[in-house]
Amino acid sequence: NGPARGQSADSFHAHGEDRHARIQIDLEEAYHGAERSISLRVPEIDAQGQVTAREHKIDFVIPKGVRAGQHLRLAGQGGAGHGGAAAGDLYLEIHFEPHTVFRLDGRDVSFDLALTPSEAALGATVTASTPDGDVQLSIPPGSGSGRKLRLKGRGLPGQPPGDLYAVLSISLPPATSEA
Repeated sequence: NGPARGQSADSFHAHGEDRHARIQIDLEEAYHGAERSISLRVPEIDAQGQVTAREHKIDFVIPKGVRAGQHLRLAGQGGAGHGGAAAGDLYLEIHFEPHTVFRLDGRDVSFDLALTPSEAALGATVTASTPDGDVQLSIPPGSGSGRKLRLKGRGLPGQPPGDLYAVLSISLPPATSEA
C-alpha cells in the first residue's frame, strides 16, 4: 500500500504490528513471581533496503499468581511503527513446564504424600515440602491411600488463591533386615 493521493511517502503513519509468543515457566515462578528475559529475532530493513533479522532482548517480570494460558502484555515491544507511529505490543502466553512433584488444576495444586502404614493407621504429624516452603501436616488416624488433605489458600496465589491438596499414599518403608 502506497501513500494516499496527495500524500508523500514521508507522511505515512501506521501503528506497529502486535506480536505473540509462548513462554514456559515453572510452578515456583508462578508462586513467587520472577524476572526473566527473552531474545527475539526482529526483522528490520537495512540501509540497502534489505530485510535482515536482529536479536532483540527484552527483560520483563512474571507477576506472582500468573496462570497457565494467561497473556502478559509488554507494551511497545511488538513490531515497529511507521512514520513515527507507536510500536505494537508483545503478548506472551504463559505455559507451565511439567513438574516432577506437583500437579496443577487451575489455581489448585496437588501432590502425593507418602506415609508409612503406622502413620496412616495411628495418625502422625509429618513435614511436607510445598512450592511455598515446608509445612507440618496432621494425619488423622485411620487415613487410607487416596485421601486428600486440603490446605486452604496454599495453592497458586491470586484472588481468590487456590488450595493445596496432599494426596495420601501408603508405602512400606525399606526393610532393614530379613525379618
